[in-house]
Amino acid sequence: MPRGKVKYHELNKFEKKKYLGEFYTMVSLLRSRNEVKNFFKDLLTLSEVVMISRRLQTAKMLLEGETYETIGKQLKISSVTIAHVERWLNNGFGGYKDIIKRYKRKKEYKLKNNNYTPFSLTAIRKKYPLHFLLLNLLNKK
Repeated sequence: MPRGKVKYHELNKFEKKKYLGEFYTMVSLLRSRNEVKNFFKDLLTLSEVVMISRRLQTAKMLLEGETYETIGKQLKISSVTIAHVERWLNNGFGGYKDIIKRYKRKKEYKLKNNNYTPFSLTAIRKKYPLHFLLLNLLNKK
């Protein structure tokens, strides 16, 4: 069997389904941010991770209404790359839009529910609830 780079279009339908199906299933089994991070650090080169991250940033900025010029300058990418991301955003399967919406909701929730300063008494009480058990119980009344 010949070695070397396997091109997607050279795989038969069964192989494509098998490889992609297993990949998607494995990714869906990741349970934490740390697992995701370690998986992709093992799977991809740093350059590939940065490339994918910049595509996500491009999609996010497009959804926020930023111009090609602003995106290109800020992320140092070409208008061709921006156009590709925009095409996937508008004609793809909705993956970009779904994950960016979910990310924004999570970020807004965190901001809304963590509106205290890191070293304030409120933050310390929340981080170490057992240390403040009596005070917390008294405050509930």
